[in-house]
Amino acid sequence: MRIDDIELVRGLPLFAEMDEQNFDALMHAAYLQQFPAQLQLLSEGDAADFVHVLIEGCVELFGTTQERETTLFIMHPLSTFILAAALKDQVYLMSARTLAKSRLLLIPSSDLRLAFERDAAFARSILLDLAGSSRGAVNALKGQKLRSSLERLANYLLSEFQIQDDDEAVELPVDKKTLASLLGMTPENLSRAFNNLAPYGVSVSGPRISIGKPEDLRQL
Repeated sequence: MRIDDIELVRGLPLFAEMDEQNFDALMHAAYLQQFPAQLQLLSEGDAADFVHVLIEGCVELFGTTQERETTLFIMHPLSTFILAAALKDQVYLMSARTLAKSRLLLIPSSDLRLAFERDAAFARSILLDLAGSSRGAVNALKGQKLRSSLERLANYLLSEFQIQDDDEAVELPVDKKTLASLLGMTPENLSRAFNNLAPYGVSVSGPRISIGKPEDLRQL
């Protein structure tokens, strides 16, 4: 790992409070790797051999049953995923693939568990990370259960509007088929939902979504 990569990882909340010696030992066992788009990184049901830290790019976490598949989460930098499975030494509950060219840090799960036992500050950081993931999952579940498809799309657009900090529009970070799956919709329903948001100031031009009336969208 390059020095600037190590410094970047060191600055992540998960690792920022670690003892220097324990951090160095963990990084000695880890490695950075670059992956092309549309590459499956791990499969549901496999042993959780590594924790993944997304440094650059975009990763889709998805689940399958029989011949059905659904997007569960979209991960953006800088974020950690499949942490709980690695910590508990259990199988992955989701699969993961890159949606864009991505750079990831892979940390052997056995080394992570050893650092968790040795370093109290790191253990607290892991618990805070898991707590944040749990709350995010609950919010996503509530959205699926309590919001209509139109409201889910409006909420997603407002979230991206805030993240991207653009005064007029958002650029979709994923293709519309993946977005539809993430929101629990079919591509056809997603297209209709975009059309139904026109009175709220939403217009579509490829991946760029203009938001002319953000307050109206918030009211929805």
